[in-house]
Amino acid sequence: QVQLVESGGGLVQAGGSLRLSCAASGIMFRMNAMGWYRQAPGKQRDMVARIDSGGSTDYADSVKGRFSISRDNAKNTVYLQMNSLNTEDTAIYYCNADYYRHTYSRESSWGQGTQVTVSS
Repeated sequence: QVQLVESGGGLVQAGGSLRLSCAASGIMFRMNAMGWYRQAPGKQRDMVARIDSGGSTDYADSVKGRFSISRDNAKNTVYLQMNSLNTEDTAIYYCNADYYRHTYSRESSWGQGTQVTVSS
């Protein structure tokens, strides 16, 4: 199974920027979409940004124009550049990967999460 390791979270002031990284490792047949999700206290986990194997992206309305997702297929790594951060972005950010473990076995994995805290 694929393991995901996130990094780059931390404390930042409103208006600042952070760049999250998520490296995937393990045996797989093919990596499909990778994405970032976040969960604030008392709320459900929601999609922030997603990128498929061809590079097509999708963003939550709340982060459009501020966040940018990218991936390095050679490194099996996905990034999330977060600019113009505000307090509403405070959450635990989780990396997700959708992949084929074997030719006909589709699976997904979650990272452990990394805390992003934006202060006013």
